[in-house]
Amino acid sequence: METFPVDIDPEQIVRWVMAEHRALPSAFRISASRATEMREIPNRKEIHLGDQEREDMSEVATIATLEIAPFHSSDDWRLIVVVEDEAGPRVPDRSAAADGEEEIDLGTFYEEFIRSGRGSVNVTAEFEDSTAKARITRLLNRIETNRHATGHSEA
Repeated sequence: METFPVDIDPEQIVRWVMAEHRALPSAFRISASRATEMREIPNRKEIHLGDQEREDMSEVATIATLEIAPFHSSDDWRLIVVVEDEAGPRVPDRSAAADGEEEIDLGTFYEEFIRSGRGSVNVTAEFEDSTAKARITRLLNRIETNRHATGHSEA
């Protein structure tokens, strides 16, 4: 698959998808998840931790991913919204780290990661061929202008 970055406000994308999903639930396959990652704290001078403290602590990051794809066609394109929220250094909670990836619904993704402004957001589009690229480009134009297939618009 080929990929390109999407330069549309992530909140606008997710709100548009939510409105479209309410009006026509079978238009898209939507999956959302969140996962917590424990990372080693980097050895940088602006982080004032000694070697022992760095060993005892980990950097905690939550990665939330939303994937939107056509419901009734082959997997020829996908729109992916990824939010990375670094909570910073923490003493690791081993039970939380063991949970791994958790599926969440679209509303939870919006409330916890987009609306709250948590973390940094990256939006990309993936496509198989020129026909799929044309389809996702049309979709992105509809999102950008807030046009819906069902003729409604969101306030």
